[in-house]
Amino acid sequence: MGLVVGVWVARYLKPEGFGLLNYAIAFASLFGALATFGMDGIVVRELVKIPEHRDEVLGTAFALRLVSGALTFCIVLAAVSIMRRGELLAIFMVGLLAAQFIFQSLNVIDLYFQSRVESRFTVYATNSAFLAMALLKVVLILSKAPLLAFAWAALGEVALGCLLLLVMYRARRLTVGNWRFSTNLMRRILADSWPLVLSGISIMIAMRVDQVLIGQMLNDKQVGIYSAATRVSEIWYFIPVGIAGSAFPLLVAGKKQDEKLYYTRLQKLYNVLTMLSVSIALLMTFLSGPVVHLLYGSTYAASSGVLSILIWSGVPMSIGCAWSNWMLLENRTKMMFTFQVIGAMINLIMNLILIPRFGILGSAYATLISYWSWVVVLCPMVKSQHKALAMIVRSLFPFPLHR
Repeated sequence: MGLVVGVWVARYLKPEGFGLLNYAIAFASLFGALATFGMDGIVVRELVKIPEHRDEVLGTAFALRLVSGALTFCIVLAAVSIMRRGELLAIFMVGLLAAQFIFQSLNVIDLYFQSRVESRFTVYATNSAFLAMALLKVVLILSKAPLLAFAWAALGEVALGCLLLLVMYRARRLTVGNWRFSTNLMRRILADSWPLVLSGISIMIAMRVDQVLIGQMLNDKQVGIYSAATRVSEIWYFIPVGIAGSAFPLLVAGKKQDEKLYYTRLQKLYNVLTMLSVSIALLMTFLSGPVVHLLYGSTYAASSGVLSILIWSGVPMSIGCAWSNWMLLENRTKMMFTFQVIGAMINLIMNLILIPRFGILGSAYATLISYWSWVVVLCPMVKSQHKALAMIVRSLFPFPLHR
């Protein structure tokens, strides 16, 4: 459904309109880590460790997310007003999409469901919101609505999803009225999460700076062509993220119970995510041309080359979902932050170098290089990462190379 409606929207808006919409999404997303404050994994960990303090953990996390979301909204508005000075449509669209950070303070309910390995309730809420807004987008297309209406629909999807999360929470006979704020818990969360804030910023730079730079250095039409490819290459990313998120509490329990069980479960997670991502990448490499033509038509023909490159970024992304779980459980958030900052810097530098020379293909190669850099360069260089590297290699080469 997401692919069908997304393609229909892309065809309706044409590369220019679709490009501006995706520029706004990418620009707002760059600041998303500030809104979440890097606390998601920390909150899940606390809920697993001290489930009896559920209301205190959720109340504290909600207050932090609400404040950080409001501040992030203001920062995004200021930044886009400087970057796209005088372009009122672009500024207003970015502002609309940044408003989602305020609503997402209710996403702490999702963290509770994750800690209980009950993510199905989050799926019910987010999918219901998605389906409702997908139908609205179809109505907007049929009624020939303006570009700005689709930005409102994007904000509506986030807001409705968060409200439905609240409904799911109440359906479990739980109430937000019992949430309590704890200063001591806030300090503990902030002490553990601040490196993850910077880490999250680095991740979003790695994932979204390409579209922002294409918009600034080329034009919105090229953003549209590039975004068409990224939509297809990233549409399945929710699967490894969901698998890793659901596996996290099992890894926490395994670590408490037995070290061998813990690493056995972690290796299985690596194996599943690697096999999934490599299979998708191989398939799409050969089918990128026909897929783009079938979905988007000849107007987006240049997207096929970008897609055949970007699809391989999904392999280190999937592997990174398992690796992030391990790093968080081993309390190596500072090293995680270092790796991701280096990767983001590589992505930014490579984009600045390659976009002027090769256009959107250069940006695709910059993304691919930066995504693989932590596996190929950083892990071998750091001794404490050799165990992780061995598990990654084992997942990439599951069959013995010799008898």
